Amino acid sequence: MTENEKKLKKLFSILNEVDAYERCLGKMQFDLECCAPEEGMEQAGEDMATIGKRVHALTHTKTYEKLVCELYENSEGLSEAQKKGIEHLYEDWKKEKNISAKLSYEMDCAFNKAYADWLKAKNTNDFSLYRDSFASAIKYNRMLVEVRDEQKKTVYDTLLDDYEKGGGIEQLNEFFGALKKRIVPLMKKIAKEGKPIRSDFMSRPVPIPQQEAFSRYLLELEGLRKTALVLMTTEHPFTDHYGPTDVRVTTHYYENNFISNIFSTLHEGGHALFMQNEPKELYDNHAADNMTSAMHECISRFYENIVGRSEEFIHFVMPKLKELSGGTFDDITERELYEAVNIAKPGLIRMEADELSYCIHIMVRYELEKAFVNGEITVDEIPALWNAKYKEYLGLDVPDDSRGCLQDVHWTGMFGYFPSYALGNAYGAQILNTMKKDFDVFGAIKEGRLNEIADWLTEKVFSIASLKTPDEWIKAITGESLNVDYYLNYLEEKFTKLYGLRGNK
Repeated sequence: MTENEKKLKKLFSILNEVDAYERCLGKMQFDLECCAPEEGMEQAGEDMATIGKRVHALTHTKTYEKLVCELYENSEGLSEAQKKGIEHLYEDWKKEKNISAKLSYEMDCAFNKAYADWLKAKNTNDFSLYRDSFASAIKYNRMLVEVRDEQKKTVYDTLLDDYEKGGGIEQLNEFFGALKKRIVPLMKKIAKEGKPIRSDFMSRPVPIPQQEAFSRYLLELEGLRKTALVLMTTEHPFTDHYGPTDVRVTTHYYENNFISNIFSTLHEGGHALFMQNEPKELYDNHAADNMTSAMHECISRFYENIVGRSEEFIHFVMPKLKELSGGTFDDITERELYEAVNIAKPGLIRMEADELSYCIHIMVRYELEKAFVNGEITVDEIPALWNAKYKEYLGLDVPDDSRGCLQDVHWTGMFGYFPSYALGNAYGAQILNTMKKDFDVFGAIKEGRLNEIADWLTEKVFSIASLKTPDEWIKAITGESLNVDYYLNYLEEKFTKLYGLRGNK
């Protein structure tokens, strides 16, 4: 055994224990968001923070520091997966090495309390119940950045780079500017010239057990292994995993909005598919789950929209939909359903947004969190500024904070994540363009052969995501850097045809 192999073995023994504690923390967080009683949330948060102390202790010893730094500086004899795993560990160590045990514990408590307070505030439509926790979450995010030896131009630039390596305000300003330039005129053209689309049937009630049965059908159709999957409900759907053999999907059922659950399930199932299908070698070498947020959202948005809202997908699932909805949609044609699930009409709720206006919702959040993270606005200004931006960009009056700035769970601690959704949309369209060169993507969807899509993604997308930067990754898949035109062309082509427009020139 070489010296580096000995060091790696010693480091992996520490990481195995760290991973075990982090899996426990993840499962406790899952419990907190899915089934913990309101009165037990504070205690659960404190318990999680206590276990977090052990993770902090294991990753802040001189031994851990020495092993990570020495292997990073000299990786001779290590495999590509091992080298990449060490690189990720080194980058994380640089970011976290100055965080004291006291600060780590305080932050964990603050973020856990923020979730409980947000949930109460949202459910009672009372922003004041979350105001202090919101301010605390912002404060601790700023502190996380300020204790680092290396920082970007601003606090928000640093947080953006954490979620999307190489990203920053300058890049995103240009990206959102390109989206706004072509999406907003198309939205206005649809409102002025678009043909009417029937949607009255979308609110027909479907019992929750039947919705759940359809969710399970969709997850299986996407290609997920049932023996490594859990499906539950929560206020704000998410997916998490504790290794490839324990992936947990959540959704939210609305009896009078069956369609909402369909696309929530497809979205979260996309995340789960990524989690189940990273190479075993990456998990074995602590190199897995190191893709950026936009890489992950690329897959979830791909299944939700490019696949799920396609005419071909509606054709395939329509018989099952009619069967499991108990005849609720027996009088609806495939074309009527396809048009209804693609109606381009601005709404208040991001998660219910149509495919065209979705990125405008993200732009609102991006502009606001850029401002409050960098100290340009206060927490107290957020509700009014949110409402003003929804009026300006989408022409909507926001009636209350539950459907306004309290609607998303992300601001209980995840500042800088929202742009990942928009970037993911753009990545997905670019990947679709390449995938179509290899096989008939929509022909496969029409026949329910989604396994062909999953197999292609597993080989060309999932296998390399944790090994490359975002730019390296998209270049390896498509042959070029991120090009937003693929996404904008996809939207213009789809909605021009859907609404019978004369052309979008």
